[in-house]
Amino acid sequence: MSDVIASCHSRSHGRRCTRHLGHAGLHRHRAIMWADAGADAPRCPGSGAPGRPAADWPGGEALCSTCLRFVDVRGGLLAEHDAFDPAETAEAAARRREWLNTHGW
Repeated sequence: MSDVIASCHSRSHGRRCTRHLGHAGLHRHRAIMWADAGADAPRCPGSGAPGRPAADWPGGEALCSTCLRFVDVRGGLLAEHDAFDPAETAEAAARRREWLNTHGW
């Protein structure tokens, strides 16, 4: 198991909260803070962008350059998806991190 602490999924104007998952109080990214009411919708703005299957990634998914998740490709476009996957396991995150470190983004 990894010692990595899961980070908060909230975003504001594309900036991801840098606090730990389940934190109390306002969300924060550097000096910018926001409440849940001011957060972006969970849908990733990269949904519908052009995409093609990523090399050496199983399942034929493409890397979304907005949220850095692998998502389905339909008709050459990224499928609609949320900016985070609350069900993502630590092992899946480690596999994605290893791919990004190997192939870049």
